[in-house]
Amino acid sequence: MGRRPEMVGGGLIRSLGGWSEVKKLRLKGMDRIKGDERILGDSDFVMSVLSKADEQFERRYELKRLGYDMSRVADTVARIYSIEKDVLFQKGRQKLRSDARRLFCYWCFAELGLPQTELALALEMTVSGVGYAVRRGEKIVKQYHYRLTDKDS
Repeated sequence: MGRRPEMVGGGLIRSLGGWSEVKKLRLKGMDRIKGDERILGDSDFVMSVLSKADEQFERRYELKRLGYDMSRVADTVARIYSIEKDVLFQKGRQKLRSDARRLFCYWCFAELGLPQTELALALEMTVSGVGYAVRRGEKIVKQYHYRLTDKDS
């Protein structure tokens, strides 16, 4: 004999306005609630977050389909900054190299979804240094309107 949902916590039923409101939602075809204001937010908020995550997943899948990986991003960044690709992986505090590494970190992390630990190993940086570079790289993209692919608008 199963317990009624309101007996197990009951907070969700109460936050929806009780069983009568739940029944009204079911009549409207909303038999599944995607969120709870007490934790994440209402269903509209949760659906918008899920939609954004889906778009991000599709973008990463498309980039991988087009052959984008760490090496190809490095090629793109090297072309933008007119440097040799191997310079990107060398240590140094020259502004040009630092900016190139920041852009590289941003695109690899934000666009490809590569872990910051993987980038830290490749660039011989700390993970926190990569996190900082990602934030600075995002500013560079916005400031100069750089695009990873020709298809980006």
